[in-house]
Amino acid sequence: MTEYRSWAENVKTRIIKKMEYVSRRNEGKIPYTTNAEGIYDDKSDESVEFSADNGLKWWTNGFWGGIMWMLYQATNEERYITNAKDCLNKLNKTFDIFEGLHHDVGFMFMPTAVAECRITGDERSRTIALHAANILAGRFNINGRYIRAWNDLPDVDTRGWAIIDCMFNITLLYWASEETGDPRYREIAMAHADTVMKYFIRDNGSSIHIGEFNPDTGEYIRNYAGQGYSIQSAWTRGQGWALYGFCLSYLHTGKKEYLETACHVADYCLEQISDNYVIPIDFMQPDMPQVEDSCGACVIAGGLIELSKVAENGHSDIYLETAINILKTLDKRVNDYSTSTDAIVNRCSAAYYSKDHDMTMNYADYYFIEAIWKLTDTGTNMW
Repeated sequence: MTEYRSWAENVKTRIIKKMEYVSRRNEGKIPYTTNAEGIYDDKSDESVEFSADNGLKWWTNGFWGGIMWMLYQATNEERYITNAKDCLNKLNKTFDIFEGLHHDVGFMFMPTAVAECRITGDERSRTIALHAANILAGRFNINGRYIRAWNDLPDVDTRGWAIIDCMFNITLLYWASEETGDPRYREIAMAHADTVMKYFIRDNGSSIHIGEFNPDTGEYIRNYAGQGYSIQSAWTRGQGWALYGFCLSYLHTGKKEYLETACHVADYCLEQISDNYVIPIDFMQPDMPQVEDSCGACVIAGGLIELSKVAENGHSDIYLETAINILKTLDKRVNDYSTSTDAIVNRCSAAYYSKDHDMTMNYADYYFIEAIWKLTDTGTNMW
């Protein structure tokens, strides 16, 4: 399997070259996606209404800072620290508004505040990250032993909702326990992971996206299709959150059931991935229309790489080989390393029934870069 290293190093070089230009062009921004001309938008624009899908509280806003920290670790260029700190300074303003934060604070503050604390030892970033961890812990419903997803939405009662995405967000709680020595954060994270393991992971290893509990009694009620095709199907990015997230829970706790669950989900994914390694938005979507999601591909690939290091089921080699083939397919088919456009990874999709297909997402770039950094032993684990 050593033949992949020269390829990964070559991709790393192309990423660094492109991002040197892109990062300069987008200084002061927190990007999410690109416009028709390939130029990044800016979620840090404070003139934008502070709503669920706009402005500083947008859930992907930590990934730009995370990309900056990865580039700093690869190049030692100080300006990437400046860009990452600027991102965190903007995100820090979300604490000033009651509903400025939500269940996705892990995505927002692990690649920014926690990364800065780990890399530089900065006390202010540590304090910001611990504030975010307290907000996430405060969303824990003791009745159903889950972390509530979303804040109040118009005409939708989300008090009992939990989502598979939070398998990544709870890494913020593991970090907080490790940082402070206080077990409460870890116990909340593990309680949520145990609930997800029980109610979200099907017998075949696939995962649901959204589960609903009675917030007063904790009784499990039903699941929702969420961003997937149907309530019975398998939204691929959600499979990535599950397999990667349970692997991370295992790495933080040593609980074998989490490792076994990660492998169970990974094995399901391997059964579904076609020989061309193109990842659809849902493994159970109909033949037409065929909706592709390169972002889900990046998350699954990153999870498989991490899982290949610790799996005890004899599948480590196939996990790594599949991840590399997914990444090579993205590199060949959809990636853009030119400086004429800002994003690297193309052909991403937000949700099966969304109008937003064949788009770019800053976190697709994040997870692609992270996977290449893993393959080249660059930097540290961000989660």
